[in-house]
Amino acid sequence: MRVGLLTREYPPDVYGGAGVHVEFLARELRSLVDLDVHCWGEGGAGGVIRHRPWSGLDSANEALRTFSVDLAMTAALQGRDLVHSHTWYANLAGHLAKLLYGIPHVMTAHSLEPLRPWKAEQLGGGYALSSWAERTAIEAADAVIAVSGAMRDDILACYPALDPARVHVVHNGIDTTLYRPDPGTDVLARIGVDPDRPYVLFVGRITRQKGVPHLLRAVRHIDPAAQVVLCAGAPDTPEIDREFRDLFEELSRGREGVHWIPKMLPRPEVIQLLTHATVFVCPSVYEPLGIVNLEAMACGTAVVASRTGGIPEVVDDGRTGLLVDVDDGFEEHLARALDAVLADPVAARRMGEAGRERAAGEFGWDAVARRTVRLYEGVLKQG
Repeated sequence: MRVGLLTREYPPDVYGGAGVHVEFLARELRSLVDLDVHCWGEGGAGGVIRHRPWSGLDSANEALRTFSVDLAMTAALQGRDLVHSHTWYANLAGHLAKLLYGIPHVMTAHSLEPLRPWKAEQLGGGYALSSWAERTAIEAADAVIAVSGAMRDDILACYPALDPARVHVVHNGIDTTLYRPDPGTDVLARIGVDPDRPYVLFVGRITRQKGVPHLLRAVRHIDPAAQVVLCAGAPDTPEIDREFRDLFEELSRGREGVHWIPKMLPRPEVIQLLTHATVFVCPSVYEPLGIVNLEAMACGTAVVASRTGGIPEVVDDGRTGLLVDVDDGFEEHLARALDAVLADPVAARRMGEAGRERAAGEFGWDAVARRTVRLYEGVLKQG
């Protein structure tokens, strides 16, 4: 079976959960199918073909630049038996390949444009184009993969014209041989984190979706003995970048031990930070699954996260961490949950151990890849 896997992010250019998903899914799929990965970038080798936006659109809206990449991907997909796209950045290429070559299109929905209205801040009128591309692709796709049961519900609510029989749940995965506790402390020392003091860790992009401003306001009120480590970069817009910087400066003036790493660190360094954190925090206001929670759990760390989207399918409330409702009291409840974990290191360690066990036992990438290939086979038989 010759499969084209379509994505914006692929190593070394991975900055979000969708990119992590594609990286590990592709690794496992290579032993099961004849796989070509099509992604953004320059050059390509070893079954990875990189495409860049048309140079004539260098100053154009991001959505138009994306569509030019989709056209290039489509032209390069001739000879594939099936295409599998990830995120709106590649969905249109999958849809066009379906039409042009008469092959099935499978798409994985990592998020949904109708549920991310703040994207209009980033894309302007391009948000209407990204929404159109997603709707067109998802309603015509031969199969849609939801990364959680909650995500499946969202898909069917946003796109009622879609046949529910075509929407399948395949959870994100985690490599627990790669994400595992690291006893080293050299990364902490370089950043200036005191390994003998507890710390709260956030890892993610500076976006409305990830709830970073909520977190910065919440941690004003947690135990002053706790450090706060923010591995946060890639702001969506200048506006949220300024908001983040203002809140960070205010927080830094009010308490000691606040550290900001404004770039995405190499994976081994993130693993060390995850390992030594007393608690990992995921304050997302919208999260189809939240793969970063699995990464923290695999490193043996307790998690405090929003009770939203697919997160409750990953974080077992009271066992591997604590869940917080996203409501009018979100920031206050977030602070209380963080303090509860910080105040009881024995319970925090117990949650971390349970999280590692859950990640290893239920979310392996090999199983994710096998379920995905079975879906490919079913779609091809129907065709």
